[in-house]
Amino acid sequence: MIHKAKAILIITVSLWGLIGAVQNVIDWNGTIGAVGAVASMSTIQGGKESWQATDSTIVILVGAFFIVASKLVSASLCAIGGFKMWQAQQSDIKAYKQAKELALTGCAIAIFMLFGGFIVIAESWFELWRSQTMLGPVLQSAFRYAGMITLIAIFVSSKE
Repeated sequence: MIHKAKAILIITVSLWGLIGAVQNVIDWNGTIGAVGAVASMSTIQGGKESWQATDSTIVILVGAFFIVASKLVSASLCAIGGFKMWQAQQSDIKAYKQAKELALTGCAIAIFMLFGGFIVIAESWFELWRSQTMLGPVLQSAFRYAGMITLIAIFVSSKE
């Protein structure tokens, strides 16, 4: 039963990444707008005048592509790993462990994007913690997602 639970939880991480990436692409203007608001520091009083604020199209596009690409890669690795974990459950322990490593790599990429992109870059560099507008929808969501994915990764990596 533990093998099934681990595979299912990894599939949910895959779904999170896939749904998030699709939503980011469908609402590309919203994605660009949100990354632009963070980079320009426009949601913080006096932020636009700050030395680290930028309206650079390249910085904004790199940020948006980083988010979408990280979610897609994470979703793909977790989907492949989760399905292979499901298939190998009891029959092939070596294949199960390899699938688990693939799935955990997908989780690590998601955590890296959420922590590195949202906490380190957005919150620390662009001081997003000062923005009342973006604090809940961006930082609290990123922290919640990273926390859940981390808990799933810890559970999946534990011995059966």
